[in-house]
Amino acid sequence: MKKTIVLTFIISCSISAQKITVNDSLKKNAGGRPEFNPKQLIIPAALMTYGIVAIESDYLKLINVEIRDELKENIDEKITIDDFSQYFPAASVYVLNNVGIKGKNNLKDRSIILATSYVLMSGSVMSLKTITQIERPDGSANNSFPSGHTATAFSGAEFLWQEYKDVSVWYGISGYLVATGTGFFRIYNGRHWLSDVAMGAGIGILSTKVAYWVLPYMKSHIFKSKKEVGIITPFYNGKQLGIGMVINFR
Repeated sequence: MKKTIVLTFIISCSISAQKITVNDSLKKNAGGRPEFNPKQLIIPAALMTYGIVAIESDYLKLINVEIRDELKENIDEKITIDDFSQYFPAASVYVLNNVGIKGKNNLKDRSIILATSYVLMSGSVMSLKTITQIERPDGSANNSFPSGHTATAFSGAEFLWQEYKDVSVWYGISGYLVATGTGFFRIYNGRHWLSDVAMGAGIGILSTKVAYWVLPYMKSHIFKSKKEVGIITPFYNGKQLGIGMVINFR
Protein backbone atom coordinates (compact mmCIF):
# COMPACT_ATOMS: atom_id res chain seq x y z
CA MET A 1 0.00 0.00 0.00
CA LYS A 2 2.73 2.50 0.90
CA LYS A 3 4.47 1.88 -2.43
CA THR A 4 1.24 2.51 -4.28
CA ILE A 5 0.70 5.77 -2.40
CA VAL A 6 4.19 7.03 -3.21
CA LEU A 7 3.96 6.06 -6.89
CA THR A 8 0.57 7.72 -7.15
CA PHE A 9 2.01 10.87 -5.58
CA ILE A 10 4.87 11.03 -8.08
CA ILE A 11 2.63 10.43 -11.10
CA SER A 12 -0.02 12.87 -9.87
CA CYS A 13 2.61 15.57 -9.34
CA SER A 14 3.99 14.95 -12.81
CA ILE A 15 0.69 15.20 -14.66
CA SER A 16 -0.67 18.05 -12.55
CA ALA A 17 2.41 20.22 -13.09
CA GLN A 18 0.89 21.77 -16.16
CA LYS A 19 -2.39 22.54 -14.36
CA ILE A 20 -0.59 24.89 -12.00
CA THR A 21 1.35 26.36 -14.90
CA VAL A 22 -1.76 27.29 -16.89
CA ASN A 23 -2.90 30.20 -14.74
CA ASP A 24 0.56 31.23 -13.63
CA SER A 25 2.01 31.34 -17.12
CA LEU A 26 -0.75 33.56 -18.42
CA LYS A 27 0.79 36.50 -16.60
CA LYS A 28 2.94 38.27 -19.17
CA ASN A 29 5.53 40.93 -18.89
CA ALA A 30 5.97 43.81 -21.30
CA GLY A 31 7.92 41.63 -23.71
CA GLY A 32 5.12 39.10 -23.97
CA ARG A 33 6.96 36.38 -22.07
CA PRO A 34 5.78 34.57 -18.94
CA GLU A 35 6.81 36.27 -15.73
CA PHE A 36 8.48 34.36 -12.95
CA ASN A 37 5.92 33.15 -10.43
CA PRO A 38 7.01 31.23 -7.30
CA LYS A 39 3.94 28.98 -7.58
CA GLN A 40 5.49 27.39 -10.64
CA LEU A 41 8.22 25.98 -8.39
CA ILE A 42 5.83 23.91 -6.26
CA ILE A 43 5.78 20.73 -8.35
CA PRO A 44 9.48 20.51 -9.28
CA ALA A 45 10.44 21.48 -5.72
CA ALA A 46 8.23 18.72 -4.29
CA LEU A 47 9.71 16.11 -6.61
CA MET A 48 13.28 17.21 -5.97
CA THR A 49 12.73 17.37 -2.22
CA TYR A 50 11.48 13.80 -2.25
CA GLY A 51 14.56 12.70 -4.18
CA ILE A 52 17.00 14.51 -1.89
CA VAL A 53 15.33 13.36 1.34
CA ALA A 54 15.36 9.77 0.07
CA ILE A 55 19.17 9.78 -0.02
CA GLU A 56 19.30 9.69 3.80
CA SER A 57 15.79 8.60 4.82
CA ASP A 58 15.73 4.96 5.90
CA TYR A 59 11.98 4.80 5.26
CA LEU A 60 12.21 6.08 1.70
CA LYS A 61 15.27 3.94 0.99
CA LEU A 62 13.25 0.93 2.16
CA ILE A 63 10.51 1.85 -0.31
CA ASN A 64 13.14 1.98 -3.07
CA VAL A 65 14.41 -1.48 -2.17
CA GLU A 66 10.95 -3.01 -1.83
CA ILE A 67 9.94 -1.75 -5.26
CA ARG A 68 13.19 -3.09 -6.77
CA ASP A 69 12.76 -6.50 -5.15
CA GLU A 70 9.11 -6.80 -6.12
CA LEU A 71 9.84 -5.96 -9.74
CA LYS A 72 12.73 -8.43 -9.81
CA GLU A 73 10.37 -11.23 -8.88
CA ASN A 74 7.85 -10.41 -11.60
CA ILE A 75 9.95 -9.30 -14.60
CA ASP A 76 10.90 -11.83 -17.24
CA GLU A 77 12.67 -9.43 -19.60
CA LYS A 78 13.48 -5.74 -19.82
CA ILE A 79 11.60 -3.30 -22.03
CA THR A 80 13.99 -0.66 -23.35
CA ILE A 81 11.44 1.74 -24.84
CA ASP A 82 12.64 4.34 -22.34
CA ASP A 83 15.83 4.78 -24.39
CA PHE A 84 13.64 6.30 -27.13
CA SER A 85 10.61 7.65 -25.25
CA GLN A 86 12.77 10.14 -23.36
CA TYR A 87 13.04 12.17 -26.58
CA PHE A 88 9.42 11.90 -27.77
CA PRO A 89 7.94 14.94 -25.96
CA ALA A 90 10.57 17.42 -27.20
CA ALA A 91 10.64 15.93 -30.70
CA SER A 92 6.86 16.25 -30.87
CA VAL A 93 7.15 20.05 -30.75
CA TYR A 94 9.13 20.10 -33.99
CA VAL A 95 7.00 17.43 -35.64
CA LEU A 96 3.78 19.31 -34.83
CA ASN A 97 5.23 22.53 -36.22
CA ASN A 98 6.38 20.73 -39.36
CA VAL A 99 2.86 19.45 -40.05
CA GLY A 100 1.40 22.92 -39.66
CA ILE A 101 0.26 22.99 -36.01
CA LYS A 102 1.98 26.10 -34.77
CA GLY A 103 3.13 26.43 -31.19
CA LYS A 104 3.94 29.49 -29.11
CA ASN A 105 7.42 30.24 -30.46
CA ASN A 106 9.16 30.24 -33.81
CA LEU A 107 11.94 27.82 -34.74
CA LYS A 108 14.74 30.01 -33.43
CA ASP A 109 13.15 30.80 -30.08
CA ARG A 110 11.99 27.30 -29.29
CA SER A 111 15.42 25.92 -30.23
CA ILE A 112 17.08 28.41 -27.86
CA ILE A 113 14.65 27.32 -25.13
CA LEU A 114 15.28 23.62 -25.70
CA ALA A 115 19.06 24.05 -25.86
CA THR A 116 19.06 26.13 -22.66
CA SER A 117 16.89 23.59 -20.91
CA TYR A 118 19.12 20.70 -21.95
CA VAL A 119 22.28 22.50 -20.83
CA LEU A 120 20.78 23.21 -17.41
CA MET A 121 19.29 19.74 -17.10
CA SER A 122 22.34 17.76 -18.23
CA GLY A 123 24.69 19.89 -16.13
CA SER A 124 22.59 19.32 -13.02
CA VAL A 125 22.20 15.59 -13.65
CA MET A 126 25.88 14.93 -14.34
CA SER A 127 27.01 16.99 -11.35
CA LEU A 128 24.68 15.15 -8.97
CA LYS A 129 25.69 11.76 -10.36
CA THR A 130 29.33 12.59 -9.70
CA ILE A 131 28.67 13.93 -6.20
CA THR A 132 26.25 11.30 -4.88
CA GLN A 133 27.78 8.10 -6.34
CA ILE A 134 24.64 6.06 -5.59
CA GLU A 135 24.60 2.48 -6.84
CA ARG A 136 22.01 1.54 -9.44
CA PRO A 137 19.36 -1.05 -8.49
CA ASP A 138 20.94 -3.58 -10.86
CA GLY A 139 24.41 -2.94 -9.40
CA SER A 140 25.86 -1.98 -12.79
CA ALA A 141 27.31 1.41 -11.79
CA ASN A 142 27.46 4.06 -9.07
CA ASN A 143 25.73 6.86 -10.97
CA SER A 144 22.08 6.19 -10.28
CA PHE A 145 20.99 9.53 -8.81
CA PRO A 146 19.24 11.23 -10.52
CA SER A 147 17.71 9.60 -13.61
CA GLY A 148 18.99 11.31 -16.75
CA HIS A 149 16.41 9.61 -18.98
CA THR A 150 13.62 10.87 -16.76
CA ALA A 151 15.06 14.37 -16.61
CA THR A 152 15.26 14.47 -20.41
CA ALA A 153 11.69 13.22 -20.76
CA PHE A 154 10.21 15.71 -18.28
CA SER A 155 12.23 18.57 -19.71
CA GLY A 156 10.66 17.75 -23.07
CA ALA A 157 7.21 17.29 -21.55
CA GLU A 158 7.29 20.77 -20.01
CA PHE A 159 8.59 22.13 -23.34
CA LEU A 160 5.68 20.51 -25.20
CA TRP A 161 3.23 21.81 -22.59
CA GLN A 162 4.48 25.37 -22.75
CA GLU A 163 4.45 25.46 -26.54
CA TYR A 164 1.01 23.90 -27.04
CA LYS A 165 -1.10 24.48 -23.94
CA ASP A 166 -2.89 27.33 -25.71
CA VAL A 167 -3.66 25.08 -28.69
CA SER A 168 -4.86 22.07 -26.69
CA VAL A 169 -4.03 20.90 -23.17
CA TRP A 170 -3.99 17.33 -24.46
CA TYR A 171 -0.66 17.87 -26.19
CA GLY A 172 0.93 18.73 -22.86
CA ILE A 173 -0.87 15.98 -20.98
CA SER A 174 0.28 13.44 -23.56
CA GLY A 175 3.85 14.62 -23.13
CA TYR A 176 3.67 14.24 -19.37
CA LEU A 177 2.17 10.76 -19.70
CA VAL A 178 5.06 9.72 -21.94
CA ALA A 179 7.55 11.23 -19.49
CA THR A 180 5.90 9.42 -16.57
CA GLY A 181 6.04 6.18 -18.56
CA THR A 182 9.74 6.77 -19.21
CA GLY A 183 10.35 7.14 -15.49
CA PHE A 184 8.35 4.00 -14.76
CA PHE A 185 10.38 1.93 -17.21
CA ARG A 186 13.63 3.19 -15.71
CA ILE A 187 12.45 1.63 -12.45
CA TYR A 188 10.96 -1.41 -14.19
CA ASN A 189 14.24 -2.17 -15.95
CA GLY A 190 16.21 -1.95 -12.71
CA ARG A 191 18.17 1.10 -13.85
CA HIS A 192 16.91 3.56 -11.25
CA TRP A 193 15.32 3.86 -7.83
CA LEU A 194 12.00 5.65 -7.37
CA SER A 195 13.85 8.57 -5.75
CA ASP A 196 16.14 8.86 -8.80
CA VAL A 197 13.09 9.21 -11.03
CA ALA A 198 11.45 11.79 -8.76
CA MET A 199 14.61 13.91 -8.75
CA GLY A 200 15.03 13.59 -12.49
CA ALA A 201 11.45 14.67 -13.10
CA GLY A 202 11.88 17.73 -10.89
CA ILE A 203 15.12 18.75 -12.57
CA GLY A 204 13.62 18.31 -16.03
CA ILE A 205 10.54 20.42 -15.32
CA LEU A 206 12.52 23.15 -13.57
CA SER A 207 15.16 23.32 -16.31
CA THR A 208 12.57 24.07 -18.98
CA LYS A 209 10.75 26.60 -16.81
CA VAL A 210 14.02 28.45 -16.25
CA ALA A 211 14.76 28.29 -19.98
CA TYR A 212 11.49 30.13 -20.71
CA TRP A 213 12.16 32.70 -18.00
CA VAL A 214 15.62 33.57 -19.37
CA LEU A 215 14.64 33.55 -23.06
CA PRO A 216 14.34 37.37 -23.32
CA TYR A 217 17.87 37.73 -21.92
CA MET A 218 19.23 35.03 -24.24
CA LYS A 219 17.69 36.71 -27.27
CA SER A 220 18.86 40.21 -26.44
CA HIS A 221 22.40 39.37 -25.29
CA ILE A 222 23.45 36.15 -27.02
CA PHE A 223 21.23 35.32 -30.00
CA LYS A 224 20.64 38.59 -31.82
CA SER A 225 20.06 37.24 -35.32
CA LYS A 226 16.80 38.14 -37.00
CA LYS A 227 16.49 35.50 -39.70
CA GLU A 228 16.55 31.74 -39.47
CA VAL A 229 16.70 28.83 -41.86
CA GLY A 230 16.06 25.35 -40.54
CA ILE A 231 15.60 21.79 -41.70
CA ILE A 232 14.26 19.06 -39.43
CA THR A 233 13.97 15.46 -40.52
CA PRO A 234 13.62 12.07 -38.81
CA PHE A 235 16.45 9.56 -39.16
CA TYR A 236 16.93 5.84 -38.56
CA ASN A 237 20.35 4.20 -38.87
CA GLY A 238 19.24 0.63 -38.29
CA LYS A 239 19.72 0.82 -34.54
CA GLN A 240 18.66 4.27 -33.41
CA LEU A 241 15.64 6.41 -34.18
CA GLY A 242 15.81 10.17 -33.79
CA ILE A 243 15.38 13.61 -35.30
CA GLY A 244 18.09 15.56 -37.07
CA MET A 245 18.01 19.35 -37.01
CA VAL A 246 20.07 21.91 -38.89
CA ILE A 247 19.54 25.60 -38.09
CA ASN A 248 21.27 28.55 -39.68
CA PHE A 249 20.82 31.89 -37.89
CA ARG A 250 21.74 34.87 -40.06
